Amino acid sequence: MDKKYFVHETSIVDEGATIGEGTKIWHFSHIQSGAKIGANCSLGQNVNVSNNVSIGDHVKIQNNVSVYEGVTIEDYVFCGPSCVFTNDLTPRSRYPKNHKYKPTLIRHDATIGANATIVCGHEIGHHATIGAGAVVASDVPPHALMLGVPATQRGWVCECGQVLRASDDNTFSCPDCNRKYKFSDGEIIEH
Repeated sequence: MDKKYFVHETSIVDEGATIGEGTKIWHFSHIQSGAKIGANCSLGQNVNVSNNVSIGDHVKIQNNVSVYEGVTIEDYVFCGPSCVFTNDLTPRSRYPKNHKYKPTLIRHDATIGANATIVCGHEIGHHATIGAGAVVASDVPPHALMLGVPATQRGWVCECGQVLRASDDNTFSCPDCNRKYKFSDGEIIEH
């Protein structure tokens, strides 16, 4: 039976992993048993997906990323090169956690920049952007732009990814695609 996905000859896919149609797994990657990867994803060089990880459809994971047990990534998420996911707030080599990890949820259409670190136990909202090198140690609202160490919100981003421009009337607009947003109940919504 022909596989409906591509795995480079240097990569390893353990028995029991599920991979969706059209997905491409490039050089020196390892997909562990129990991992679930959706359709039309792209996993770059040297990507590790641990057991019990769920990755949605159309996700792009760039080179040198490890997605550890406890992480869930929804559809259309972009994970930049060498970004880091953690799953244990109190790691000790002597005291293994036996699969009791803090869950992390990355909502659909979010972007995580190169070398950013996502501390476990948090949710990254849909369409949020985490800047390169940021360290996220709290929940992130939808459409938030997070920068720095520790990451703090520095603005809002459009569905298309562009930083939104604020107006005096508490509305926002995208300079690229012209979408309009308004602030309501602590987040922005398109109107």
